Amino acid sequence: METWALLRNVWFLLVGVLLAGYSVLDGFDLGVGVLFPFLARDEREKTFLVRSIGPVWDGNEVWLLTGGGALFAAFPHAYATVFSGFYLALMLVLFSLILRAVSLEFRTHDGALKGLWEAAFVIGSLLPALLFGVALGNVVVGVPIDAQMEYAGNFFTLLRPLPLVFGLLGLAAFLLHGSAWAALKTSGALQERARRTARKMTVLTGIFYLLSFVAVWIYLPGALKRIAAWIFAALVWLSLGFLISALKRRKDGRAFAFSSLIFLSLWGNIGAIHYPNLVRATDPALSLTITNSSSSALTLKVMLIIALVGMPLVIGYTIYAYRVFKGKAGLDEAGY
Repeated sequence: METWALLRNVWFLLVGVLLAGYSVLDGFDLGVGVLFPFLARDEREKTFLVRSIGPVWDGNEVWLLTGGGALFAAFPHAYATVFSGFYLALMLVLFSLILRAVSLEFRTHDGALKGLWEAAFVIGSLLPALLFGVALGNVVVGVPIDAQMEYAGNFFTLLRPLPLVFGLLGLAAFLLHGSAWAALKTSGALQERARRTARKMTVLTGIFYLLSFVAVWIYLPGALKRIAAWIFAALVWLSLGFLISALKRRKDGRAFAFSSLIFLSLWGNIGAIHYPNLVRATDPALSLTITNSSSSALTLKVMLIIALVGMPLVIGYTIYAYRVFKGKAGLDEAGY
């Protein structure tokens, strides 16, 4: 029984790590997508932005698939409740991600409708950047769940103050991450524009983080008693401060590193206030936790062995890909 409890905790941590990794890696290209029409002033700058994410964006989404698969394998009851209850919102996210992928290809090869595909790229980036935070906010604040572990609300149940604040915080963080990436990967006027945008998004992220703190204090006052939550909150504020300093000193690599640390700290915050819950119910007795939602000890053990083999491969490939495509985004001989 003690081994089973340990495995549940390990998998709670692993799912969090995978989702945090996705936020860091895919967060910047979602941010670039949303900021695409605001950062780029001409076709040449648009090409720079697309090429800055082109070699890596599809590999980044592997982390989301792996996180979803890990949740399914380790905590199937929570997976079933979330994916059935949030069906419409998750379908919007899925179709948005598909639309974004398609738009990147068609933008290059369908010149007659390039404007339409660029708009699809922006929308396909905006919806996930906003809805991921809304979904997470609902999981944290609590949703109606019946005795059969089924979601008992509707789509509009998801549109409450705390989830909406979480959604805006997530969107601001994605925009910050995207502008920091653009500053790192571009040069000239586009780079300066990205730096200015990053400074603005840093302030905006701080504002929404403060609002989320107030929302948590109102709706989940018990969360503020957890010391770990305060430690991660301090890391968020320190990272925001160091990020502003790095941007002022034109240290774009450091700025992107601190932007990444903000995401990791935010996920640490979520884990600290949410543990041991996976999906909090409005009736606490019906909440889905790591105890009542987990797979068997044997399943968790076998999956952990697979994860210990597979995760180094995923991490190794990610490091290799970013090393190969490091440096500024470039143009071909024709200037595109």
